[in-house]
Order: sequence, then C-alpha cells, then structure tokens
Amino acid sequence: QVQLVESGGGLAQPGGSLRLSCAASGFTFSIYVMGWYRQAPGKQRELVAVIGSDGSIKYADSVKGRFTISRDNAKNTVSLQMDSLKPEDTAVYYCSADLGTYRYRGQGTQVTVSS
Repeated sequence: QVQLVESGGGLAQPGGSLRLSCAASGFTFSIYVMGWYRQAPGKQRELVAVIGSDGSIKYADSVKGRFTISRDNAKNTVSLQMDSLKPEDTAVYYCSADLGTYRYRGQGTQVTVSS
C-alpha cells in the first residue's frame, strides 16, 4: 500500500521559515521522481520543486533561491526547506511520487504565511 505522509506545515510570518517532510512507503522510493506541489485557494495546483532519482532538481521560478528540496533514499523521505516565506506561498502543499504512468500524491499539509 502506497503512502505519502506530509508533515511540518503550519503558520509562519513573512520572512520566516518552515520545513516540510514527506515519509514514503509501499514503493521503491529511490527510483521515483519526488516532488512538492501546492494549491492556493481559487488557483490551480502548481509545481514547487522536484528531485530526480539522480539528484537532479527543478524549482518553480517563484521559489528559486528561497526553497530547497532534498531526499534521503535510506529513510524514504523528501523534504522542502522553505525560507524567506511570502504571503503568496500560502497554500496546501502536496508530496508527490512519479515514475512514468505511476503517480502518487499525499493528502497535503497547510502552509499559511501571515503576520
């Protein structure tokens, strides 16, 4: 049974930091592209960052230089360090696992950036 369980969301002030983590199980984690997506109220879900099985990384332009994605294949976890947070980063953040036609998503964790 595939599971992706996100943690670490919450409330942060503008300029603050949060770290999201995703614990994966039920599939061969090391060969999947892992990533984070987000969806703000009234908006479409968008890519935040992905990290390939070879460690290659892609970020959305809106988070470059502020967010850092990493993975630990020994622990089957993927993390997203979010610094210099802005109110526009407010969204539900979803962990993802992709391999060809195989695609899994977590339930999401709320991130709210507000003073």
